[in-house]
Parts: sequence; C-alpha cells; structure tokens
Amino acid sequence: MKLVVIGAQWGDEGKGKIVDYLANEAQIIVRFSGGANAGHTIVLDDQEYALHLIPSGILYPDKMVVLGAGMVIDPVAMFNELSMLNERGIETEGRVFIADRAHIVFPRYTEIDRERDLKRKQPIGTTGRGIGISYSMKSERDGIRFADLAWKQKMDELDRADRDFIEPFIDRLRPMIVDLSYYLKHRHNAQILFEGAQGTLLDLDNGTYPYVSSGMSCAAGAAVGGCVGPRALDGVLGVFKAYTTRVGNGPFPSEFDKDSEDDLCRFVRETGREYGVTTGRPRRCGYLDLVALRYACITNSIDSLVMTHLDVYDALDEIKACVAYRIGSRIVEDFPASIEDLNNAKPVLRSFPGWKRNLSDRLTYEEFPTPAMEYIELIERFCETPITIVSVGYERKATIIRKSPWRT
Repeated sequence: MKLVVIGAQWGDEGKGKIVDYLANEAQIIVRFSGGANAGHTIVLDDQEYALHLIPSGILYPDKMVVLGAGMVIDPVAMFNELSMLNERGIETEGRVFIADRAHIVFPRYTEIDRERDLKRKQPIGTTGRGIGISYSMKSERDGIRFADLAWKQKMDELDRADRDFIEPFIDRLRPMIVDLSYYLKHRHNAQILFEGAQGTLLDLDNGTYPYVSSGMSCAAGAAVGGCVGPRALDGVLGVFKAYTTRVGNGPFPSEFDKDSEDDLCRFVRETGREYGVTTGRPRRCGYLDLVALRYACITNSIDSLVMTHLDVYDALDEIKACVAYRIGSRIVEDFPASIEDLNNAKPVLRSFPGWKRNLSDRLTYEEFPTPAMEYIELIERFCETPITIVSVGYERKATIIRKSPWRT
C-alpha cells in the first residue's frame, strides 16, 4: 500500500509527527519534495529531533528512508543531520538513500537566494537556503543532479567553486544514490509512505503564488517526486492544525488582528510553540480557515484529514473558525486565486464553545468532551472529508486513531 501525507495549510501542520507515527507500519518512507527550508519536529522519549531533509521515519531502526527525485539537497545540511542522529543513538548507515534524479544545492545558491528576495519590490520572505535558486536552475536545465556526479563531462563544466565543494562528498554519496523508480518497483509489495514538505497552499501551482515555495507540495508531487505513477497511490492524508499559521509574507485572510486579538495570538503562539523549526521565526497565527482547508481537500483529492494541535485550545472559553470571506460587498465561500482578493478578504467567523478540558488525558475519541467533538464534526461537514486522526500533543502516544489509513 502507498500512502501520501501532505500539509493541508501553509506548512508547519505537524506532518513530521504524523509521518513518524504512521511509519510504524511502513517499510519505506519517501520524502518527495522540498529541501532544507522545511522542518519537522518529532518528540520521542522526551527528546526532540528537528529534521529538515531526512524523512521522519528514520527514528525507527528497521525503516528505509529515501530523499526523493523532487527534492533539492544540500549535502552539508544532510550529512550534519545524519551526524546529529548518529550522535543521539539513531543508526543511519545503510538506511538512507538519495534518488539519482534529485538536485544538488550549492553554497553560492544561498547568497543568490537572499539577494534576489531583497531586490523584489515585495519580498516573499524565503528561508534564504538556496532552495528557490536550485529549483530555478533545474527548470532552466542548468542544475546538477546526483546522477550527474558520475558524468565526467558535466563535472568538468562546473565552476571551480562548485566542483571544489562537491568533490569531497562524492565517495560518501555514491553508495546512497539509487534509481528510485526501480528501487520502488522491486519493492512493490512494501508499505510505502510518501512524505510531503511545506503545505498545499505553498505549492507552486495550487498555492498563493507568488508567495509560495518552488517545489510541488501538493499530493500530485508524490507521484512525480516519488517516481511512481499516480494510479499507484492508494490514499492521501491531509494534515492541518486546529488553527492556521503561516511563515513569511503573503495573504492570510484568517490571521488574528494585531490590535484586537494580540493576546489570543500570543497565547496560541506560545502554547503551540509556533516558531519555525528551520529559521526560528515566530509564525503568524490565525483562526482555522475552513475555506482554504476545503480547497486543499478538493485540489489534492484528500481521502481523510489529520487534525493536530487541538489541545492548544483546551483552556479557551470560546473558539472561532473562518467559514467564508467578506471581500468588499461580497461573501465568498471558495478560495480565490487572486492575491488582491485574498489580501482584502476579511474572515466571516463562526463561534463554538470551548471544552475547558485537557484533551491529552483522553485515550479515545469517544472520551472527548462534546464541544470538541462538535468542532471536529463541523469541519468534516464543511470539507466533506472525514477526520480520521486527531493529535493532542507532541508525543507519539498523544494520537487518537479513529480509522487507520493502512486499513482499507
């Protein structure tokens, strides 16, 4: 069985924890997009692991993980991450592979990335790690893939700085490089988990362009970056938070008002630890945007939703969610492509009573207080998509499975 896990918002939804949890029943975990600009935090035995390139399933000693063809990979960042894992007792030797069609991020890309964003009239707010430049080089057919490391003519064409950077890594990289299409073909009976990066609203085509990432963070990217056909994928899970966050610039219709809702923003940010894993930047916070979430379900054929951070709302008397936008004199219920419309959109909010209980004490969904269930059920009806997993904490055990995605 082949399952896809994507973010259904603007990233940072808790995909890393969910992939880590679901990886228990998988044999292979494939990260299909993005680069070191992404960050997943996993809590295991009171220890936190911040991963940027290595797929979340690495914490299980018997799992194989692959950095897919849709990724752009900084070898320094990758080997630093592997060293961190090894130092903390996670054996990675012989378990980490790189798709030969993945592209390499060179050091000079980071400077180009930062300079280009600063020169924009409206900066995007990139992480400045050369990701966008690497994807640009790829689309311009000037990039370097891991497969090209064995191509002498191509290596001879490299700038001296690029060649001096990559040559010391080649012997270490060579045993890790695989043809992902055939690697998975020969393991077609395996349980395979495809792990996305960022979120669908940051997807280059489906997201809030130009305030997006440069890769495919939608479900279709799993087929492309995972080197399988779309009909080989058996299910798509969309991960979302009980509220909404965003890092960097770009429209955010349900964002908390900086004047009237500043206290609520601080509460959510501190309780939910809403700071970027990669940059440390505080995330922008807002109400759950059901208009955007329904759009994510439609454009990704999401079979089921995974809700995280519901416990952040445990102490609140009242909860609100955005059910439509007011744009000028119009009430809009569909997510628009126009950035101008999204910038002018005001959230139409619906209120719900809080539950004032500690959800992490509940071991089953049936033990949830009625208001929490009603909040979940409203989301299901609005998005016409079931919520099959609910996360109420950072640890693996704080995960309520209403229906396992591995069971058809």
